Amino acid sequence: MGSKGLHQEQREVKWECGLGGVAKLEINHMCGAKARPDLRTRSAEASQGNKLLGRGVSTDNNLPIPELTDAVPWGPFVDRAGLSGRGCHRGSILSSLSLKAADARHSAPAIGRLLPTLWTHELSKRERSMILIILLTCFLIILAASPPCQTPDDFVAVTSPGHIMIGGLFPIHEKMVSSEDHPRRPQIQKCVGFEISVFLQTLAMIHSIEMINNSTLLSGIKLGYEIYDTCTEVTVAMAATLRLLSKLNCSREAVEFQCDYSSCTPRVKAVIGAGYSEITMAVSRMLNVQLVPQVSYESTAEILSDKIRFPSFLRTVPSDFHQTKAMAQLIQKSGWNWIGVITTDDDYGRLALGTFAVQAAANNVCIAFKEVLPAFLSDKTIEVRINQTLEKIIAEPQVNVIVVFLRKFHVFNLFNKAIEKNINKMWIASDNWSTATKVATIPNVKKISKVVGFAFRRGHMPSFHSFLQTLHMYPNNNNKLLHEYAMLSSACEHVRDSDLSQCISNHSHEILTYEVHKAVERNLFMRNNFLRRYTEPGLIRSVQLAVSALAYALRNQCQARGCQNPHAFQPWELLDVLKNVTFADGGNSFHFDAHGDLNTGYDVVLWKETNGQMTITKVAEYDLQDDVFVLTSQETKREFRKLKQILSKCSKECSPGQMKKTTRSQHACCYDCVSCPENHYSNQTDMDHCLPCDNETHWAPVRSTACFEKEVMFLNWGDALAVLLVALSLLGIAFVLAIGIIFTQNLNTPVVKSSGGLLLCYVTLLCHFLNFASTGFFIGEPQDFTCKTRQMLFGVSFTLCVSCILMKSLKILLAFSFDPKLQNSLRCLYKPVPIVVTCTGIQVLICTLWLTFAAPAVEENVSLPRVIILECHEGSVLAFGIMLGYIAILAIICFIFAFKGRKLPENYNEAKFITFGMLIYFIAWVTFIPVYATTFGKYLPAVETIVILISNYGILCCTFFPKCYVILYKQKTNTKSAFLQLLYSYCLHSADSFTLSRTSLNSTNSSFTVSHASPGGQCAARQRTKDLQAQALAHLCKKMLQIHLKLCLRKEV
Repeated sequence: MGSKGLHQEQREVKWECGLGGVAKLEINHMCGAKARPDLRTRSAEASQGNKLLGRGVSTDNNLPIPELTDAVPWGPFVDRAGLSGRGCHRGSILSSLSLKAADARHSAPAIGRLLPTLWTHELSKRERSMILIILLTCFLIILAASPPCQTPDDFVAVTSPGHIMIGGLFPIHEKMVSSEDHPRRPQIQKCVGFEISVFLQTLAMIHSIEMINNSTLLSGIKLGYEIYDTCTEVTVAMAATLRLLSKLNCSREAVEFQCDYSSCTPRVKAVIGAGYSEITMAVSRMLNVQLVPQVSYESTAEILSDKIRFPSFLRTVPSDFHQTKAMAQLIQKSGWNWIGVITTDDDYGRLALGTFAVQAAANNVCIAFKEVLPAFLSDKTIEVRINQTLEKIIAEPQVNVIVVFLRKFHVFNLFNKAIEKNINKMWIASDNWSTATKVATIPNVKKISKVVGFAFRRGHMPSFHSFLQTLHMYPNNNNKLLHEYAMLSSACEHVRDSDLSQCISNHSHEILTYEVHKAVERNLFMRNNFLRRYTEPGLIRSVQLAVSALAYALRNQCQARGCQNPHAFQPWELLDVLKNVTFADGGNSFHFDAHGDLNTGYDVVLWKETNGQMTITKVAEYDLQDDVFVLTSQETKREFRKLKQILSKCSKECSPGQMKKTTRSQHACCYDCVSCPENHYSNQTDMDHCLPCDNETHWAPVRSTACFEKEVMFLNWGDALAVLLVALSLLGIAFVLAIGIIFTQNLNTPVVKSSGGLLLCYVTLLCHFLNFASTGFFIGEPQDFTCKTRQMLFGVSFTLCVSCILMKSLKILLAFSFDPKLQNSLRCLYKPVPIVVTCTGIQVLICTLWLTFAAPAVEENVSLPRVIILECHEGSVLAFGIMLGYIAILAIICFIFAFKGRKLPENYNEAKFITFGMLIYFIAWVTFIPVYATTFGKYLPAVETIVILISNYGILCCTFFPKCYVILYKQKTNTKSAFLQLLYSYCLHSADSFTLSRTSLNSTNSSFTVSHASPGGQCAARQRTKDLQAQALAHLCKKMLQIHLKLCLRKEV
C-alpha cells in the first residue's frame, strides 16, 4: 500500500457484551478521505415481522455477506444483523452483529457462517485471533445464560435419577412471551417472570423426596424426579405431559396410540402438579389415557372432584366448594350483603364464581358486580380490563367488600393500580394469593385497607427451613431453576430484600451475563432469609403431603415386589393403592376421600400492618366437618368483631321490629325497611320477614321486637261489675230469707194460707234462693265444674220455681171460675205434686242429656288481639236453647192461667202480680238473646247473670212482696172474717154478673111467649123467674164459698 493515491487505513474492533443480554461485535475499517466514515450496518429489531435482512454485498470487493434470514427465524428475540461496505478501492468491511441469547440456537450458526467471510478480509493475524476469541466466548455465554429447547432433555427444569421417577409440574414463570411470527409456528417460546414462591414449592418437592430417600420408608428404593416449568401456560404444560407419558428408555420420545395401555410404562409413575386448575384439567385429561396418578398441591376447582371425568386425579387441598362456603359464611357473619367479585376467565375462575354465587345466595349475600380478568398475563388486554374493573369498583361506593379469585400476578397488578387510584376496600383473598409475600410487600400496600383470606393449613417446616439455609451447598448441575435463581439474584444483589422479588421477575425478561461459578454460591448464601420470608406455609405443606402420599402408596405397592425394576408395576396399579392409602405427616394421619380430596381445612389469615410492614397473621381456623370458624384467642375474636365495623350493604340496615321489603331492584339485598304489623315481630337486624306470634297465647304491637303473653281475663271477683252482681245476689238471698221468716211467723194467716201453704212457699223461696246462688258460679275463674253447675242449677231451680207458680195460677183459675164445665176440667187437671214433679223432671232429663253428650267446658277465647278470655263454652247451643225454651213454655202457660185469674179481690189478687212477673221474665229473656249473641269478652257471663237476676227479682217481687205488704201493713184485712167477707162480696158480685147474663139470655128466649100471654100471666111468670134466680144465686154463693174455703183456707164449710 503506497502513499500515492492512497489514504491511510484505520481499523477498529469493538466488543460489547452487557447485562442487557446483547452480544455485539463491530469491525470498523476506514479508508482515506474518500472513505465514508462510520458506514455501519445497524442492529435493530424489525418492525415488519422482525425478520432479518436477506443479503449484503460489498461493492468494492464484491464479497458476499452471509445470509442470516434462515438462520434466525424468531424475530422478537434476535436483533437483525446486516453487513455492508462501501467506498475503498481496497476491500473493506464494516459489520455489526447483535445477538440476544433467547435465540442462541439460531445465533450460533449465524456466527459460524460469519467467520469465513471475515477471514477473507485483510485483517491482521492479531485482529483475527481477537475476533475468534470474542465470538466463541460470546457464543458460550449465550448458551449458558438461556438453555435452549433443542432437545427434550433441555426442556426439563430439574431432574434427578432414581428407581421410581415422579414428575412435577410447576408454574415457575408467570408467562410465556407470545410469538409475533406470521404465520405463528408451533414452538415453545421464552418464559419470563420468575416466581420466587413457586420456586420454593419446587424446592419443597425436591426436599421432600430427598427426605424420603434418606429415610427407611422405601428401603432400597430411590425416588427420582423430573420437574418441568409450565410457564403458567396450558400448551407448555401439555408439552411437558407428553414428555412424561413417553415410553421409558425409548430412543423415540413419543406417545404411541394403543388400544390398551395396561402394559405401557411411561417415564414417570406419578405426577405432582400442576398448580392452577385450568392447567391441571388439561394435564389430567392427558394422564387419564394411561391412568397415571396425578396429585395436585394447589388446584381447587370443584369440578376436579368428579371422578368420572378425572379418574386419576387427587389433591392434597380442599375443593373450592368448601372455600366458597367458608367465604359466604364469613361475609354473612360480618354483616355484609353487598359485595363484588373479581375472577379469572378460565375454568377455575368461572367455576369458583358459580359455586360462590350459590353459597352467597344461601347466606343472603348479593353480588353487586362480577368482573372477569384474562387468565394469562400474555393477554394484551389485561391492563385494560384491570382499569375497567377499578372503574367499576369506584362506581359502586356502597360495595366495600370484594372477593378476589385471582392468581398472584393478577393481584399484584390489580393492587398496584388500586394504590395509584387510592382505592381502599376490604379484600377477601382466595387460597391462591392469601399468603403471597410478593403481593404483601408491594410499596404502600397498606393503602388498599384490609385483606382477610383463606389459606391451606400450614404445618411445621423446620427441616425445610434448614434446607434453605444450606441451599448454597446443594449441587445445581441438573437444577436449571437453582441456576437461574442464582443468576437473577446475582444481578439483583444491590437491591433491597423488599424489592428483590420484583427485581428478579423483571430481570428474568432479559439474559444476564456474569461470573457464574462464584456468584451462585455467594448469592444463595446471602439470600436464604429472603427465601424463608417468601415461603407460603400452606402450599409448602400441600407439596409435602403430595410427596408423602405417593411415598406411602409406593411402600404399600412395593411390599410384595421388587421396585428397583421400573417395569415392576404400572401407574394404574399405583393409582388404586394411592386412593386408599393412609399416610402420616407431622404426627397427623391423612387419607383421600371418595372424591380424591384431602379435606385438611383452612387457616383464616389477616393482613396487618406491623412496624410499617404488612404481615400475614393467622387469626382463625375453618373446620370443614362442622362448618365453623375456630378462633384461636381473645385477640382474634376482637379482630373478627372489628370486621363488622366495615359496612358493605346496598340498603340501610333494618332494625329489630322492622322487616325488609324488596324494591324493584333485581337484588334481594336492596330493600326498604317497613315496620312489622300487629301480632308480628322481628328480633334481629335485616330480617326478611316478621315472625308471627302465636295468636292463641301471644300478641305484639306494631314494630315489635318480641311477642308478649296475652293476659288471661275473666269476670273475676274484684271487678266492679262482679261486685255489683254479687251484691244484688246477696240482696236477693236476703229478701228470700226475710220473706221466709215473715211467712213462717204468719203461717196461719189467710194470706199465707191462700199462697198455697208453707210448703209451697218454702219450695218457691228455695228455688229463688238457688237462682240467686247460681249467679255466683258465673263469676271468678271458670272451671269445668262451675261451667256445668251454673247452667244446670239455674235451669232446674228456675223450672221448679215456674212449675210452682204454674200450680198457683191453676189453683186460682179453678177457685174463681164460675163455669161448671171449666171447673170440672180444671179439677181433674189440678194435681200439684205430679205436675211439679213432671215439669221439673223433664228439665232434669234435658240437663242430664246435655251433660252426657255435650257438657259445658272451659274454653280459651283467643279472638281478641291482646287478651285470652277464659270462658265457659256451653258445649251445645241447641241444648242450651232447649233448656231455656222449655222454661219459656212453662212461663207462657203460667202467664195464660194467671191472666185469666187476674180479677181477684184486691188484697188477694196474686194472679195479677204473677202476670206482671211473667211479663218481666219474658222481657228480660227476649232481650237476653240478641245481647248474648253479640257480646263477647269477659263480661259475657255478666249478661246472663243480669238476666237471671232481673227475672228472679221480677218473679220474687211480684209473687211475695204484695203478700208481705198485706201481712206487715194491712193486718186488719189479714183475718178470717175479713177474708170471708171480701170473698163473699166477690162471690156475690161474680154471681150477680153471671145471673144477669143468664137472665138476659132467658128473657130473650121467652120474649115471644110473653108477648102472646095475658097480663095476669105475665106477672106470674116474672115472679117465678125472680124466685128461681134467688134460689140459684144462693146455691152458687154457697158452692163458691165452699171451693174458696177449701182451696184457700184449707177448711171445710
